[in-house]
Amino acid sequence: GGVDMMGLNALQYLRKSETKRIKENYRKFRYPANAYTYMGYNFSSPIFSETRIRKALAYAIDRKSLVEGVLMGIGQPCTGPFSHVSWAYNPNIKPYPYDPDRAKRMFAEAGWTDENNDGLLEKDGRPFRFTILTNQGNKERIGASEIIQQNLKKVGIEVNIRVMEWQAFLEQIDKHTFDAIILGWSMGRDPDLYDIWHSSKTKKGEYNFIGYKNPEVDRLLVDGRRTFDIEKRKKIYFRIHEILAEEQPYAFLYVPDATPIVHKRFKGIAVAPLGIMYNFREWQVPKNRMEW
Repeated sequence: GGVDMMGLNALQYLRKSETKRIKENYRKFRYPANAYTYMGYNFSSPIFSETRIRKALAYAIDRKSLVEGVLMGIGQPCTGPFSHVSWAYNPNIKPYPYDPDRAKRMFAEAGWTDENNDGLLEKDGRPFRFTILTNQGNKERIGASEIIQQNLKKVGIEVNIRVMEWQAFLEQIDKHTFDAIILGWSMGRDPDLYDIWHSSKTKKGEYNFIGYKNPEVDRLLVDGRRTFDIEKRKKIYFRIHEILAEEQPYAFLYVPDATPIVHKRFKGIAVAPLGIMYNFREWQVPKNRMEW
């Protein structure tokens, strides 16, 4: 009873918070988070420079297995750079279906084949092999890396996983010395993505660390900042969502559900599309329930 509020992980939400004492004293909430997890590709790597390869990788990743295996079903597949709770989210974009046979055909069309029947795709004598970097202390991202490793092994790609201490991990990102990374973005209420996707934001310490460049996306990102008309902005961000889903600079993986738990002595909590914290200034504790 010494905690008023915390975020639960999937196991805590589904099982460990189902005791009588917790049910009597706390309220649990569940709603899509304004966040997503992704695998980002380093565009300076020749392996990932071709859109067709990145799309084939998208077909080779089983997002439903990620949601079930990593989140225990507490989430949904991701389609692009906006969460389902954002007004900029384009509902017409669907997740890439898990289709390893289609992925194999696309790899073959791009010249990646298993010539010596060793189970590994090759092109010009080079095996299709890369390393996923992610950070220590995040079991979900490590679990996602392992599922993706198994998915890609089935289509002839060898994936190594390197889990790094956070500061060392950031150093690899700043130096652009990675093949692929698994990370997540938590988004603000405004859907401006200039700092993440504009081609000018690739310097050390900036957020377009994969090196993505698209002139149309650059123009749209600027246009989105120049108008307050929400309907015009919606068209702009719908188009950005469409382009990024098509080009797959990230393998967009999943949107987790937020699962906070709050002591019942707090009154005035109301769930909205962006969660429960939007009106936290209006939360109240009756005088006879004050403890701190």
